[in-house]
Amino acid sequence: MPLPSLLAVFAHPDDESLSAGGVLAQHADSGARTAVVTATWAEGTWRAAELAEALRVLGAGKPRVLGYADARVPESAPGAARLCDAPLDEAVGRLVAHIREFRPEVVVTHDAYGGLSGHPDHVQAHRVTVLAAEAAGWGRLYPEAGAPWRPSALYLATHPDSAARALGGALLRPGREMSSVPDEWVAAVVDVGPWIERKLKAVLAHRSEVERGALPGRLAVLPPGERARLLSTEWYVRHGAPPAAAPLPGLVT
Repeated sequence: MPLPSLLAVFAHPDDESLSAGGVLAQHADSGARTAVVTATWAEGTWRAAELAEALRVLGAGKPRVLGYADARVPESAPGAARLCDAPLDEAVGRLVAHIREFRPEVVVTHDAYGGLSGHPDHVQAHRVTVLAAEAAGWGRLYPEAGAPWRPSALYLATHPDSAARALGGALLRPGREMSSVPDEWVAAVVDVGPWIERKLKAVLAHRSEVERGALPGRLAVLPPGERARLLSTEWYVRHGAPPAAAPLPGLVT
């Protein structure tokens, strides 16, 4: 039986593979519909082409982009506003259109801290997604964006404090401050070990990030066992739900 249909919304190409690549592959393999919306890097740019390859590996269809510029790379969307500078109402409306068109049961995005790194684009993508997931169900909001659709659940990709202590030093550059959440906030802990090779292949499809020594590049040179240790578990907070008494093994509606 297919798992719930899943729409992932992340700030940059490679965030989808690093943060939720295992869950995307898991849902796609079950027969569920999956897709990814990426907030930055316009069509025709080199990282958009890398994103297309990563999504092919994960079974998540063709890229869907909001068309904004990366906060630190103006050429990522020539002539467009940076995501962190764009009018919030405009960005929410663009994402509402994707939610209403795809009609996912589950939406996944960054947590409110922007993940371990706290990148400002991650934080803004979280804000836009939380608002859009709610607005998509209200028909008189953004009527030009299609018929209303309310996802059943919104999950936030995160790292609990315990995992940040164990793994964060290998995932972030030395001296970087880490952002994580209390362990009891985590509603789903997903063992993505069966999809780890797919996840890693998707991560490495972001070749420009490999070449410049960003996280995909640092992972590329690690022994397979160490890569598996860092990438084989994904953690999620369920937005709007109280802390979980016992985390679920997957994303449910």
